[in-house]
Amino acid sequence: MPTTYLMLLWHQHQPFYKNLDDDTYTMPWVRLHALKDYYGMAAMLREFPSVRVTVNLVPSLIVQLEDYVRDAAREEAYDLAFQPAEKLSTEERKRLLYFAFQINRENLLYRYPRFRELYEKAKPWELGVAMAPLFSVEELRDLQVVSQLAWFDEIYLANDPAIRALVEKQRGYSESDQALLKGKEIELMRAVLDEHRAASERGQIELSTSPFYHPILPLLCDTQVAAQSHPGITLPSLPFRHPEDARAQLRAARELHQRVFGRPPRGLWPSEGSVSDEVLKIAAEEGFAWAATDEGVLGRSLGIGLERDGDGTLRDGRELYRPHRFRADGREISLLFRDHQLSDLIGFVYSRMDPDAAAADLCRRIHAAGRTTAGRSAVVSIILDGENAWEFYPRNGREFLRRFYGRVACDPELKTVTASEALEVTEGGSLTHVVPGSWINANFDVWIGSEEDNRAWELLAQARDFFAERSAAPGVSEPKRRLAEQELWIAEGSDWCWWYGPEHSTANDEEFDLLYRRHLGNVYRLLGTLPPDELAVPIKRPRGEALNVPPTGPIEPQVDGVVTNYFEWLGAGVYSPSQRAGSMHGLVTGVDVVYYGYSEEAFCLRLDFNRVFVQEHPDFGIRINFNGDRRARLHVRVRGGAVTALNFWRDERKLAESDWGDNLRAAFGRIFEARFAYQLLGITDQSSVSLQVAIWKDELPFQVIPEHGWLTLQITKELQNW
Repeated sequence: MPTTYLMLLWHQHQPFYKNLDDDTYTMPWVRLHALKDYYGMAAMLREFPSVRVTVNLVPSLIVQLEDYVRDAAREEAYDLAFQPAEKLSTEERKRLLYFAFQINRENLLYRYPRFRELYEKAKPWELGVAMAPLFSVEELRDLQVVSQLAWFDEIYLANDPAIRALVEKQRGYSESDQALLKGKEIELMRAVLDEHRAASERGQIELSTSPFYHPILPLLCDTQVAAQSHPGITLPSLPFRHPEDARAQLRAARELHQRVFGRPPRGLWPSEGSVSDEVLKIAAEEGFAWAATDEGVLGRSLGIGLERDGDGTLRDGRELYRPHRFRADGREISLLFRDHQLSDLIGFVYSRMDPDAAAADLCRRIHAAGRTTAGRSAVVSIILDGENAWEFYPRNGREFLRRFYGRVACDPELKTVTASEALEVTEGGSLTHVVPGSWINANFDVWIGSEEDNRAWELLAQARDFFAERSAAPGVSEPKRRLAEQELWIAEGSDWCWWYGPEHSTANDEEFDLLYRRHLGNVYRLLGTLPPDELAVPIKRPRGEALNVPPTGPIEPQVDGVVTNYFEWLGAGVYSPSQRAGSMHGLVTGVDVVYYGYSEEAFCLRLDFNRVFVQEHPDFGIRINFNGDRRARLHVRVRGGAVTALNFWRDERKLAESDWGDNLRAAFGRIFEARFAYQLLGITDQSSVSLQVAIWKDELPFQVIPEHGWLTLQITKELQNW
């Protein structure tokens, strides 16, 4: 029988969680997956010297790992885990519990009796947040330690006596134990890149890359390409067409790979297996020898159906199980196509089986695939995420991988090869066109087409256009221009739109959404302009709807910044923004309630601020926009709990205080109150007021009210004379 060649590619990726504006990490997943997955996936190959694999390391993951290795990463969950337990505030205790229990309970948390005991104590309340005050200092410190140990890699645990001693101790940890543990975390994260480098040098791993911040390259080149793989899809109102960004992210990826590993990569896993003719041509021009994608793209490109028998075996594997050379305009690049079913069995099915039975079943299926090529040697490509699947396996999937690698190493009819080696072992096919698509349904529907996805693309397009117009302007320094460009590249990443839309959701939806909009806002700030208000509007739809009760009668409040009496706002409309995030997410709203109403001569507004927000942010800004076209707007500056500046625009002309006189009054104390004369706003009989409020902090939009649209009040003669 001809040899069946197995090309295994493990894709290692995390989104870019760092906010470049303040150098903080908003989520802990780079660090935690570095502890749990990346090192062990490379280190266990030492047990099987004949097994060869390809590992794809995304540049954005690498640069974040380097931050942690330098101990330069500022991350809330990381800081909370290693602070002295007795110094934790009540709010910090709650946040510690929130982060500690974001973990797979069955396979990670329950392995540690003390961790389970602490979880059971917190369990009566969601995520244990409300129980935080009831934890003793000793319990908090134990939680700090065991919640970190639960993420430690199996192989590292087995080989490090100091870490094993901490595991065996289970309770009664000390601050010196915490210090030891933090040092071991840094040591393990440093070993990630060292182990991959060593495996590459001995020939067991071929290291490949992805575009720097993991963007969907075909959509960067032209969002309209999505209609080729899904005719009739609803596309963003602002097209995004920047193939130069696709090229730049590929070039930056190669440069980083050269710096870290001493040689440029030959291969490319385009983010989410997303390819198009234009992308492949750019990749070839940038020096890549091969790229990989999904079988669905091959089937659509060749116009063939990849039909399978009842047991899942492909009926005719002659095209799928060989590389293809793509040629266009004098450029060429080799393509490998993943077996979708075999890859998904590892990702989603084998975790529920006995490890040895799962490994035997996978080897049987690989052999069956190899027999479908009409006597020619087959290259079976299995490509999947190399981290997220393992938390659903007992013992982090290591027993399954050991049994699988062991069977492959002993099988004379099965040989593992790297992706570059796979190009040489069998006759390849030829392609001059690929139908644009990704590894999910051979289209881009996960990342574009839904209302949320399209809104994200539209905001990105606006920021990209602004960058093009402003980045070369006088007064913009080169460091700020480069940093603004990095912010754009980050916002071009695939992970934002992975979570937007109806397909996926996570407990961190709000954090992802906020971080995306912060990256876009930073583009404007770095180039010397305040970001647009719409960047304060969440893209992800709120979990709870806002409450709006229209005005019921006229009011005449005293504008002094305090609630003078209960009745002065009685009859006003009441708008309560949706509570998208509470204490469990660590996000505090700026304004809790808006009161709005009218008198015979003026429109009146009151903002009741969240007490915690005012305490944490004594300096902030308020923008009040009127009448859709924004022909009137007020900017308020609050410093140290008092209004320090009022600026009013009408028809894009800034009015001096002498121009508005008594027609405008505003005050901030316990609340914010303002009164706008109809004359100042340009409101006449049978007119209306449309209102939008934006709260700003650190020169970035923080909250917009309402989140979508405007609050509108019809002003009629009858209302004025109520």
